[in-house]
Amino acid sequence: MLEWAGIPPDESPRHGGPCAPYEQSKRLDLYHAVAQTLLDTGAAYRCFCTPQRLELLKREAVRNRQTPRYDNRCRHLTPKQVEEKLSRSSPYVIRFHLQEGPQPFQDLVYGWTQHDVASVEGDPVILKGDGFPTYHLANVVDDHRMDVSHVLRGAEWLISTAKHLLLYQALGWQPPQFAHLPLLLNKDGTKLSKRQGDIFIQHYVHSGYLSDALLDLITNCGSGFIENQMGRTLDTLIQQYELGKTSTHSALLDLDKLPEFNRIHLTSWIDGTETRVQLVGQLQALLKDTYKDLELDKKLIERILLLRKGHLCRLTDLLSPEYSYLWIRPSVIREQLQCLTSEGSKIKDLVVRLLQENASDLSLDTLNGELRRRLKHVKDTKYSSAMKLLRMALSGHEHGPSVAEMLISLGHEESIVRLQNVFPD
Repeated sequence: MLEWAGIPPDESPRHGGPCAPYEQSKRLDLYHAVAQTLLDTGAAYRCFCTPQRLELLKREAVRNRQTPRYDNRCRHLTPKQVEEKLSRSSPYVIRFHLQEGPQPFQDLVYGWTQHDVASVEGDPVILKGDGFPTYHLANVVDDHRMDVSHVLRGAEWLISTAKHLLLYQALGWQPPQFAHLPLLLNKDGTKLSKRQGDIFIQHYVHSGYLSDALLDLITNCGSGFIENQMGRTLDTLIQQYELGKTSTHSALLDLDKLPEFNRIHLTSWIDGTETRVQLVGQLQALLKDTYKDLELDKKLIERILLLRKGHLCRLTDLLSPEYSYLWIRPSVIREQLQCLTSEGSKIKDLVVRLLQENASDLSLDTLNGELRRRLKHVKDTKYSSAMKLLRMALSGHEHGPSVAEMLISLGHEESIVRLQNVFPD
């Protein structure tokens, strides 16, 4: 999904890099070695408490209206007691011994902050019984080994940073700089949830949204820029972003605005030569999937994209019934057209003659002008009624793009065939 968004990681399991491997399951020896170092220095200890005991502690705290926390019981086990439990193969986790006192640090977004986590929390688990690290140990070890200089992460980790700084201190490592970013919330202020199927990036990919539009919307909801404006690309976002301008206020994500953001970016993609080629290929694949054996010329698809530029919110809009006439001939009942005017055949002849006399493509404005001029010869039919008749004959719809646009989209030859099918000589 990051690659789809145009922001692929510099190093990752897929691309590799100097700090490989990039999967926790392949770095367990590294975490175990660091955990052993903490055990050897007394900064960590083995905890043999059973899940049942931990659950009882939790229930007792809830009953007393207190915040559940581990009581650090195993911190006080003697080396002999630990050896006895290990000799019986008693299961255990490894906990980090929190030092009392506040841990001040300067966050690049929230400024100077401090938390005395030992006064409100029990010693945290850093290595679980299955041998896997918790986030507290893994993020410290990985960031140190990968020479990470700056950590930008969600504000929910701000309080836990005190634990991580204590871990860096216990290991004698220099910590990176931290910047905690405000959370992205629903527009009503509630938290985004995995239960909301439409917050997964895949949902927007499959729904036909452009990565530029989604990035633009999210950054407009957030902060870090001198001013918010629609239509920014990734290159522009990179140039404009300043970490110091990031506010501490949560960003409200208004997804109702996404179609309009996508319309703006889709328009830019249609304007761009290279991106338009991509769109033509994508639409051609979508049409083949929708209409199966349909074979369409790329020039026809490109012409339609250019004509509908600014009107489409998503490329997939062109697969809707509203635009089906572009790809397949509509079923038009002649009696419906006769209700509009009795001069249908004359109108058809005028338009067919116009198209036959102008073999080369006419511009939209020129064709509009020619239609208006020639249809003045129709005495008993209003221009608006003539347009409605032509639109229905070409598309099967009463409403839609202008008749001139339909004629250009379909091409002269196809337009003539459709008109003559409805009004045969």
